[in-house]
Amino acid sequence: MSNKHNSPAGYNSGSNNTETAAASTKTLTLQPVAIDTYHENVAYLHRDCEIYRAEGFQALSRIEVSDGETSILTVLNVVDGDRIIQPGQLGLSEQAFKQLGLPAGHTVHIAHAEPPASMQAVRRKIAGHGLNRKNYLGICRDIAGNRYSKMEMASFLVACGQSGMERNEVLYLTEAMLATGDRLSWDADLVADKHCIGGIPGNRTSMIVVPIIAAHGMMIPKTSSRAITSPSGTADTMEVLAQTRLPVDELRHIVEQDRGCIAWGGTANLAPVDDRLISVERPLAIDSAGQMVASILSKKLAAGSTNLLIDIPVGPTAKVHHPDQAMRLRKLFEFVGDELNLHLEVLFTDGRQPVGRGIGPVLEARDVIQVLENQPDAPIDLRQKSLLLAGRILEFDPDVRGGQGYVIARDILDSGRALKKMRSFIQHQGEQTRTFSPGKLTRQICADRDGYITGIDNLQLSRIARLAGAPMDKGAGVDLYKKLGDEVASGEPVYCIFAEFPADFQFATDMSLRDCGVRIGNTPDQTPGFME
Repeated sequence: MSNKHNSPAGYNSGSNNTETAAASTKTLTLQPVAIDTYHENVAYLHRDCEIYRAEGFQALSRIEVSDGETSILTVLNVVDGDRIIQPGQLGLSEQAFKQLGLPAGHTVHIAHAEPPASMQAVRRKIAGHGLNRKNYLGICRDIAGNRYSKMEMASFLVACGQSGMERNEVLYLTEAMLATGDRLSWDADLVADKHCIGGIPGNRTSMIVVPIIAAHGMMIPKTSSRAITSPSGTADTMEVLAQTRLPVDELRHIVEQDRGCIAWGGTANLAPVDDRLISVERPLAIDSAGQMVASILSKKLAAGSTNLLIDIPVGPTAKVHHPDQAMRLRKLFEFVGDELNLHLEVLFTDGRQPVGRGIGPVLEARDVIQVLENQPDAPIDLRQKSLLLAGRILEFDPDVRGGQGYVIARDILDSGRALKKMRSFIQHQGEQTRTFSPGKLTRQICADRDGYITGIDNLQLSRIARLAGAPMDKGAGVDLYKKLGDEVASGEPVYCIFAEFPADFQFATDMSLRDCGVRIGNTPDQTPGFME
């Protein structure tokens, strides 16, 4: 049957041949849409498009976009009005357009996409069943191939979190994440790294440890993450000082030159499935133990690490609350590390309160520079913890005797060699051209009575700092004036909130007035923190 109506602009003309006419009505012209959909392919189709009406497409359904040779899977958004696209066009978000790799105006066609085959395994996990190595590899391949929507990834994450993962499942997921991305290799027998599992505000030890280790001559390419549920990640804070988005070739050159770097790992295609899952974990605030171990170890192995130190802070408002929970997590890290030939050590540290004074990128960067410059008012806890971690990493070096690492790390820091190495990182990565300052809107939170600081809620201070705008607004956050055991007088400032925008400032202030996150008692708490 011939196509008797006029074709909208952008369609190929119809013909009297039924097969040709059917094919032509599914043909659209490609149009890039300047929308960042962050790790999700999105297509835009006009509601008045004939294909939308004829083929029964629905908003948020999965479609395949193809020109016959190249294809991608996308989530469909339906557009009303002509401001974004016309009825004869198919719009693609920035990521989808880049992945498809075809020019604007190119002819494409769309079809209903089959659900990814690995969703059967996800449904089994939702039902509470364990999965095997092949299942996890299939899931990761489909996620890496952008065949999962964010809703489907969320269902996988929630299923793993709620049903739990056996230790072999964590191993399989780590292997699968590693297998579906690139891997870096280095001309060194020993490639060190460190990672803190998070949950403690401040705690920006990596920015002190890495230059110490690199100044010693040990290779330590630190590919860091951005914040998931915290007010800042290492990459967020380092970005105050230097560029962190480095192409792989540039990153490799810097590491070979400086023996280290502090860069964001998202540009190197290292375990990219982890990045996609994190994009879903972040808004849902999901961070299950199995996912966390697989995420950390896949990234470190992909970055070429041979020796890794894991920092697990333990405290009532840390991610890990109790010593027995820390022990279980250590065993899981050690099991997966051993299976994948990664020399791994786990260190338990005091997680009862923030480390350093600043919470938020600018304030944390200030603390780091104070320690590296050996300023007399530098946060002593940040300095001491950094030296502890650096000392343990230095003892990976067979030429460093056990127990001597701390002394060597201290000498490197005190001599200024660590500061010099950090300045070299900044120069070679590219010094930050923007100037960031603490937020201009401030509110001091004061003690409501005389006494001693007996408790600091890490989670609450993180919430307040995030509500203030951190880490998106570099200058937002919280500056902590008092620590556990400190004496305070009624009306004395305990911390200060910094924000850039009035709405964020109001949210953070309101939250602090409901619960400031700091407890005051009559006598100082003498209970020691759990450390190993």
